[in-house]
Amino acid sequence: MDDALAVVWGKSKAPESMHLLLGHLLDTAAVAELVWDNFLSPVVRRFLDDCSQGRGRSLFALLCGLHDVGKATPAFQMKEAALADQVRAAGLDWGTLTVDQGRRWHHARAGAVIVKRRLREAGWRPSACSWTWPLIAGHHGLVPGADRLKPSTPNAHGRGVWAQAQAAFVDRVAAELGIDLASLAEVRTPRRGNQLAVSGLIIMADWIASDGNHFQGQADLAEVSLACSRERARLAWDRLGLRGGWRVERLAPSVGGEPDLIKHRFGRSARAVQSSAVRLAEEMPAPGLMIIEAPMGEGKTEAAFGAAEVLARRFGADGVFVGMPTQATSDPMFGRVRTWSLSIDPEVPLGLLHGRARFNKEWAALRSQVTFTGIDDELDEYGLPDEFGVGGATTTGPRHTIDGVAAAEWFLGPKRGLLAPVTVGTIDQLLHAATRTKHVMLRHAGLAGRVVILDEVHAYDVYMAQFLFEALRWLADTGVPVILLSATLPPAQRAELVRAYLQGALQKRDIDVSALPAPRGYPRVITAWAHDGVPGFGKATDAAWMTLPPVQVEVLEENADFSVDAVADRVIREVGGGGCALVVCNTVARAQNVYAAIRPEFGQDVVLLHARLVAGERAARTETVVDLLGPPGRGTARLGRLVVVATQVAEQSFDVDVDLLVSDLAPIDLLLQRAGRLFRHRRPDRGREPKVIVCGLRVDAEGLPRWPGGSRAVYGDHLLLRSAALVLEAAAGAGWSIPAQVPELVTAGYGDEPLGPDAWTQSATRYRQEWADREADRTVRAADFLLSGPDKLGVKTLEGLHERATAVLTTEERVAAVVRDGDESVEVVLVRGDPAGGYRSLAGRSLGRHGEAAISDDTLLEQVFADTVRLPANKALTAVAIKELAPLPGWQGDPWLRRARALVLDDDLSTTLGGHRLSYSHETGLSHERLGHPWTHGHR
Repeated sequence: MDDALAVVWGKSKAPESMHLLLGHLLDTAAVAELVWDNFLSPVVRRFLDDCSQGRGRSLFALLCGLHDVGKATPAFQMKEAALADQVRAAGLDWGTLTVDQGRRWHHARAGAVIVKRRLREAGWRPSACSWTWPLIAGHHGLVPGADRLKPSTPNAHGRGVWAQAQAAFVDRVAAELGIDLASLAEVRTPRRGNQLAVSGLIIMADWIASDGNHFQGQADLAEVSLACSRERARLAWDRLGLRGGWRVERLAPSVGGEPDLIKHRFGRSARAVQSSAVRLAEEMPAPGLMIIEAPMGEGKTEAAFGAAEVLARRFGADGVFVGMPTQATSDPMFGRVRTWSLSIDPEVPLGLLHGRARFNKEWAALRSQVTFTGIDDELDEYGLPDEFGVGGATTTGPRHTIDGVAAAEWFLGPKRGLLAPVTVGTIDQLLHAATRTKHVMLRHAGLAGRVVILDEVHAYDVYMAQFLFEALRWLADTGVPVILLSATLPPAQRAELVRAYLQGALQKRDIDVSALPAPRGYPRVITAWAHDGVPGFGKATDAAWMTLPPVQVEVLEENADFSVDAVADRVIREVGGGGCALVVCNTVARAQNVYAAIRPEFGQDVVLLHARLVAGERAARTETVVDLLGPPGRGTARLGRLVVVATQVAEQSFDVDVDLLVSDLAPIDLLLQRAGRLFRHRRPDRGREPKVIVCGLRVDAEGLPRWPGGSRAVYGDHLLLRSAALVLEAAAGAGWSIPAQVPELVTAGYGDEPLGPDAWTQSATRYRQEWADREADRTVRAADFLLSGPDKLGVKTLEGLHERATAVLTTEERVAAVVRDGDESVEVVLVRGDPAGGYRSLAGRSLGRHGEAAISDDTLLEQVFADTVRLPANKALTAVAIKELAPLPGWQGDPWLRRARALVLDDDLSTTLGGHRLSYSHETGLSHERLGHPWTHGHR
């Protein structure tokens, strides 16, 4: 069959630039060996060794090497006419075969048929064949069912001598690797989560080996050998700057909690909750789930870092993914993770994963050390769009001029971000791994062998929680330790999180969590795991490191229309003469109105923060506020007077310390989050007691609670009513004792016991039913998009994983909208039309006739990107924006700008888009109204 090996091609950009299929298969096998040696974590290597009697490296290289064997079929070989003639001349003919018939028999499915048949002939057990063929069939990102393994016509797969040629490719790859196929016949079936991770790693190896910058075509069989491929792979690996995560010898040794790991890493003695987290991590007999509940400012993040390091050492992980609720909270967390990771291993690559990462100064500094050697166009070998990113940017590897190493550019291509060993990003990165989307296995390849830390888990509603539960099931199945952080959780939510993880670990739906500890103290840490098929639990409760004086709670008297005048008057009265206040509004429009009302009194001493500011301005304001109101010694001296007016962006990971909180009514846990900014740091010169003034709440003449329509749109009536009852009770009594009362307040706010006076009963009953119906509906809707769902627990292989794949999840924007149960929203770059022709930046700098100046001037490019903002999540507006907005003509030369959507504003910084009026103010941000209908909702 050497004649077949010499003519069957695997990749071709043109007839004169061809790479033999055998060459590509060996290239990929050689890359796989380097992935094993230099990238895989100990735990991933361990499970592959366990299922192959210690021959995991050989098995992995073989699977990667066979991924494209389905190209040895007429359906693929006919794609290039000139090359097809050579194949036919070698005796591999196919009779009648139309282009459409060939197109419908994809080489990934053809490869599954070939591998399955050849492995059976080599004596592999049916169970071994059953889990390996989906890996081959799914290497283009979708795993089909077994019913899809039949060509529309036998000619598409090949008759007669084709079967011998196909077997020859399998045998030659195995022989080059020194593998006797029969010797691996007893390969056992790994857990399904591990199979999904291997599927992603095969794609990783294939994409690296498909990069024509490093693997030039080989048209002569005499040039093809594993030795040659190994040298090509080594040079490519070095040039791409790829490497794995933490080395085990750099992780903290097993010390039973002593000496103080927290002090060793962070330079200060451990607080009680931090010591408990480290101790429980040492005691867990198997990878599991840890939930740390503690007040704001208690040191949950450092507790998680210490526990993660212990779990990584004990269970063979070599990195971490830290998931945050928003882009804004991801940025400060990246700095903390970088500092921590540097203390473990300064050479480990770091990644910041969200759409505005380039505005993070630390990340931008690290990225600037990775040098481009060229950017290919976005076409694959057939001139089709390169949706897999294999033709993306390449680099000369990392260069070190500041502390830390950015992940190699290859890791930063489409869908690859989680492959970097240490990453910080929005929770969406993890939630996307719970969706039935193309190439979802790449995300799981990145998560396998890591520890996952998720902060602010109380921020996820019932819809997002379904994706979080699904992610926890897969992570548990893969043996990934998970640490969840929260100020506090309702008991039911805590139990559901534990149940989801144990469902994955035990691979069964019905899990009894009645034995889950219900610690009474606060802060608290609980752990859960499955060992030898039996669930286990651990717990610890500790005293809080810092307690507040009693917090006064007051309800602001407001008019029925909830105009902002009363809010403005009270803020002026409270801190007009001195002091620092945080005002949190539930909608952007209300925040803009409050700001406008108090701006004349406070002048430069008031700052507005919300998500409708352009990215650069929002980042600059956030940094200024944290410098002024953050931990002592951080930056600028604290001002004697400052008011911050914000939306929900101030709820999470916003490390500021204020004397007064004025907040719209919100669910009780979110109110407590906002109150966490009161007296956050120890200061001797307060001169006042902590106070929360709740606005956006009034009791009408009939004794019933009311709130603005914007608050109802964001949170619903049920949780607002229960929160209102708790607020009014505190206002009539002694206020709140924080943190001691936090657990009981949250339990009450999300519980079933009636709250409020008897006059509220009818409304409360109706609101609760509406809420329950809506939550049930959202749970059902989320199930349509889950990767597998609880009904598939216990399934042994990946067969049919994407059999219900749906077209609605074809874009990242759509996936983001799906996992957050919101309308799809669009990010745009704001530019100004120049009356003289061409375009200008928001600041007025010329961008040239077609916007091209942004490409040649790095400073101007950064300014343009700083002018990005996300439009309101409104279906009609989004549809128009997607249809009508495009990059400026001169932006095609930049890999980021050419994907951007420009929104061109007129001289007064406004425009009309599909019946919507959009206006931007440098002071107050983006405002939006449907012509004839002012837009008043839209939180954050």
